[in-house]
Amino acid sequence: MSFLLSGGFGLQAQNSEIPSSVKDVETKVDSILFMMTLEEKVGQLVQYNGSWDLTGPASEMGNKEKEERLKKGLVGAMLNVLSVEATREAQKLVMENSRIKIPLIFGYDVIHGYKTIFPVPLGETASWDLEAMEKSARIAAIESVANGVNWTFSPMIDVSRDARWGRIMEGSGEDPYLTSLVAVAKVKGYQGDDLADSTTIAATAKHFAGYGFAEAGRDYNTVNVGKYELHNFILPPFKAAADAGVATFMNSFNTIDGTPATGSKMLQRDILKDDWNWNGFVVSDWGSITEMIYHGFAKDKKHAAEIALKAGSDMDMEGGAYEAGLLDLVEEGKIDENLIDDAVKRILRVKFKMGLFEDPYRYSNPELAEQISYEEHKEVARDIARKSIVLLKNEDDMLPIKSAVQNIAIIGPLAADKDTPIGNWRAQGEANSAVSVLEGIKAAAGKNVNISYA
Repeated sequence: MSFLLSGGFGLQAQNSEIPSSVKDVETKVDSILFMMTLEEKVGQLVQYNGSWDLTGPASEMGNKEKEERLKKGLVGAMLNVLSVEATREAQKLVMENSRIKIPLIFGYDVIHGYKTIFPVPLGETASWDLEAMEKSARIAAIESVANGVNWTFSPMIDVSRDARWGRIMEGSGEDPYLTSLVAVAKVKGYQGDDLADSTTIAATAKHFAGYGFAEAGRDYNTVNVGKYELHNFILPPFKAAADAGVATFMNSFNTIDGTPATGSKMLQRDILKDDWNWNGFVVSDWGSITEMIYHGFAKDKKHAAEIALKAGSDMDMEGGAYEAGLLDLVEEGKIDENLIDDAVKRILRVKFKMGLFEDPYRYSNPELAEQISYEEHKEVARDIARKSIVLLKNEDDMLPIKSAVQNIAIIGPLAADKDTPIGNWRAQGEANSAVSVLEGIKAAAGKNVNISYA
């Protein structure tokens, strides 16, 4: 105990200008770290998928093996565990069986709404309404925590200028300044003023970095940019998110000038953690640590784990590399345990800020769902959709349609589509729940207008 106290007093003496609340968190983080074995530390750096709602290749590890690791406290986070009942059960496995009882965090791709679906981010950005964007993130946060999720892998703030890249729908377009403003609005909407508020969720700035500049618009592909493009077009939105206090970053699949972003010390340690002095944690994209094998950058999982951790990638999402390699790497002297300590401290820091150590089940509250008015949220979504509509051309003032018009032809394969308008990455949005263009025009035109559809 005297060791912990002297460490705490040392922190206070050297950082007299740091707010007391921050000092308290750092002291608690150090106290937890001091009690942990190396195996438990490595466990905090591991994230597992919890359902078959996959965003990548299926895990090599079976559910029974995952459950045993949960009971031993060897998992730091999970994703795709949906519902307050499911997250409570997973949390109980840790809290009732593990030695130190460090709570899990639960992530999910809440990109443009959880149940209430808003316009895709590219469409929403076309509204130029930052207040509306913050509001949609706030609603998404409330609906997420009502269903057990407390961490979103959003906002995606990759600047991209190639329409062939399918993930442009998930970002905010070509301009780094506008994307920076959107990043701040989204972080504020998700995280509010206090992460310990049980209606807020931790946000993730992704994908760090260069993902939107993939050659030929091909996902996961090579990125070749100079320092000018990197610092003036790619990094500004991420710097804005870091300054706004975003809890986590996610690295990207692509290489950047020959080095996989997941293994880039320049990006993750030198720029993000050192130059920007950001103190959250970096999570890999799905299996992006082991993807370095396919990039020809790592020879096996163990080598990939060494590269990623040294580069500053703190948590391994479904890669299976950290639990497979880090213990041996420390014993062999290839990894300094201080690097693992730094990664663990970053993860514990976020968990303390979220209030999980005070109440591990604070995001598994079934009463919260009963307080949500989904109809009100739907009205907000409609309002934001109206603001996002862009009229490219109105030849001969065709719109608004004159009252004298008696016949309207609606032509095209998407006109009667009730699913596509919801967009991709629709979380728990209900399939085929949109009002189709055909339905909408029929309702607006009334019975006296003949509608022809092909």
